[in-house]
Amino acid sequence: MVRCSTCDRELEAAHRYCPWCAAPQRRKLVEFFRGADPTAGRALRVSRYLPERLVRFSVWDETGTVRAAVSLDEDEAARLAEFVADPPAARPSLLDELRTLVRR
Repeated sequence: MVRCSTCDRELEAAHRYCPWCAAPQRRKLVEFFRGADPTAGRALRVSRYLPERLVRFSVWDETGTVRAAVSLDEDEAARLAEFVADPPAARPSLLDELRTLVRR
């Protein structure tokens, strides 16, 4: 038996929601991402384990078999998120900034 993280009442470990207060009890978030080449039949599964503060990446094939996996701690996962985010807009050169100031 485990306890609800919201109301602290006992519930079965298999419950995804507390039967007493309806609070979600998920301890893992999962998302699938299709590969860029749909003919390859591969997908990336990203699992975020909340209590452990880990993110796991696994490559799945069309048969539902895991082909590779790696886990990252929360800091490395944040660094990865920053890396794959849109790059910052190009800064104007110092010369362009000076021209803009002179025009004002």
